[in-house]
Amino acid sequence: MNFRRRIPSLTALMTLEAVLRHRSFTAAAGELGVTQAAVSRQIALLEDELGVPMFVRRHRAIEPTAASLALGATLAQSFANIADTVDAIRVSQTDVVTIGATVAFSSFWLLPRLAEFRRENSGVQIRVISQDARIDLDAGGVDIAIRYGIPPFADAKVVASQTDAVLPVCSPDYLRRRPTTELSEKDDFIETDVQDRSWLSWSQWSDETGRHLRIKPQLRFSHYTETIAAARAGQGLALGWRLLVQTFLDDGTLVALAEGEMPTVEQYCIVLPNRRRRSLASEHAASWLANALTRPL
Repeated sequence: MNFRRRIPSLTALMTLEAVLRHRSFTAAAGELGVTQAAVSRQIALLEDELGVPMFVRRHRAIEPTAASLALGATLAQSFANIADTVDAIRVSQTDVVTIGATVAFSSFWLLPRLAEFRRENSGVQIRVISQDARIDLDAGGVDIAIRYGIPPFADAKVVASQTDAVLPVCSPDYLRRRPTTELSEKDDFIETDVQDRSWLSWSQWSDETGRHLRIKPQLRFSHYTETIAAARAGQGLALGWRLLVQTFLDDGTLVALAEGEMPTVEQYCIVLPNRRRRSLASEHAASWLANALTRPL
């Protein structure tokens, strides 16, 4: 179907939209950079083509007709959509997409996958902000965040989410040196000291799995990355969030104990801040990350 035969010229439609906003042929002419006579001519051509008047001419004033107002409302929305799309296209290849996540998620999950993303999206620049404190999405510093918690969130749109499980992990060397085959108070436990208690402590894990062990960690770290590094070095048992430590389970530097895997209530969520203007690059990066997060292990 040839829509050109049914739609008036773009010039006439742009002229009508400008006249409706200004309620003046003279002001519209000034905005468009043409004469008042040219504006009058475009409106007359539009009226002839549609077969209905666009304005009622009164002394020193014009009054839009119902048909003019209806067409003008559609034009205003359409031009706004076009402007937004053009802006997104202009910045999509030069935008820096800023991704925020915890230090552990950035180190263990995000960074190993960024190489693949960059190979597939060479025109997108990536900036990663890693911090264990909750990221303030309203501050406008990040385009995409990975949040661990229970959605929905008031300040963000969830693009994708993934559940996880927590299980005891250690190095193959420590597994061979363990004092007993059963998890017991004789094991060397490595703890992460965090304020966010969505990250389980050994005591919480013990109680929630029904073991009720009196666990006194021999090593404590302020960052989860250090906890896992110590476990890989053979210094004891750590709690492993499977999504984060799967790479080490796959390469054999960590092994999972056959007992004690516990599903988490919280989820890893790819989120887009509500108050951040989104570019095509950030939308695409969020979609890519969502597919990677929900991919089976």
